[in-house]
Amino acid sequence: MTNQLPVLKLKANADRRLRAGHLWIYSNEVDVDKTPLKNFEPGQQIAVESATGKAMGVAYINPHSLICARLFSRETKYRLDKSLFVHRLNIALSLREAVTDQPYYRLVYGDSDFLPGLVVDRFGDVLVVQIATVGMELVKDELIEALVQTLKPSGILLKNDSRIRKAEELPEYVEVAYGEVPKQVPAIENGVHFNIPVFDGQKTGWFYDHRASRARLADYVKGKRVLDVFSYVGGWGVQAAAFGAESVLCVDASEFALDQVEVNAELNSVRENVGTLQGNAFDAMKMLKDEGERFDVVIIDPPAFIPKRKDIKSGEQAYRRANELAIRLLNKGGILVSGSCSMHLGRDRLTDILRACARHLDRDIQILEQGGQTFDHPVHPAIPETEYLKAVFARVLTAS
Repeated sequence: MTNQLPVLKLKANADRRLRAGHLWIYSNEVDVDKTPLKNFEPGQQIAVESATGKAMGVAYINPHSLICARLFSRETKYRLDKSLFVHRLNIALSLREAVTDQPYYRLVYGDSDFLPGLVVDRFGDVLVVQIATVGMELVKDELIEALVQTLKPSGILLKNDSRIRKAEELPEYVEVAYGEVPKQVPAIENGVHFNIPVFDGQKTGWFYDHRASRARLADYVKGKRVLDVFSYVGGWGVQAAAFGAESVLCVDASEFALDQVEVNAELNSVRENVGTLQGNAFDAMKMLKDEGERFDVVIIDPPAFIPKRKDIKSGEQAYRRANELAIRLLNKGGILVSGSCSMHLGRDRLTDILRACARHLDRDIQILEQGGQTFDHPVHPAIPETEYLKAVFARVLTAS
């Protein structure tokens, strides 16, 4: 039995991005005359060569996808197996453990941790895994073995119900892959305690990405009236209350999420300070404005309004509308915290939208600080898609 992998040949100069550090190969970069894509099976591991025959590394392939191959090693001797998983996991773990002694973070962030198509969030002794590609799906058993060996968890949940799996023609499912996983697991962020609904919540149940920006709330919310829009389970709002806000109102469309807000508020002994309002965020903000409600701090952290490049125009309109409504709800000199998880909305574009919203309402803004991803969402400098998160803290003033 040969250990040689089938070869995928690239067109002339199509290796330029890989040499610059990128890990993706697009279908139009493949020399299909020499290596027809139809000859490969989805998820198959392959060796990648330049047009001149230079080895570029090893990847897994999906011939039916626009991103048809993803490099997982520059060394052609490696395979995506338990041994490589253990190696990569230890590297990822060493970074997280160097920064925090609390086991609550994103352990694996896909391409940035050189494990494309994989996300692993850690909640103490429980790991929640999301697999986005067929290449990673085919080796999930070895992945689970590596996670057990490396972290010795009490349970591992495969939360493979993301819509992104449809692009890879993968089924959606949620199942316990190892040990026992309770319906809710504990997490601690910035000293604030949460119960995370890992089975029924969004994505892995929690969003670690805004951790640093949520910590910065402490300087802005003490004694203040706070509105948290698109609150989900209270990542921003409950922390604001824990940091001393006089009152917090969490707005979300999901009754389930708002019930969890109350659970998390109770966990931190701030239940009396936290209220909830269920409904469409835009309708709720308009209703609050019409009722004369005003807040000292308004936080908006919406879902990605621009999931794809084709959505830029409509998505930017949604960001403008949301931020304008938020500004209308602020007291004079109030603080707007505007978040975005849309990769296709650049940081400069977000601040420009905030400026335009303020001017449309005859207000002025001051950008106080800006936040983004930190240690558990490292950015791969050759892959712009790995940098998606923005948070802008702005003071809104009456024009004079």
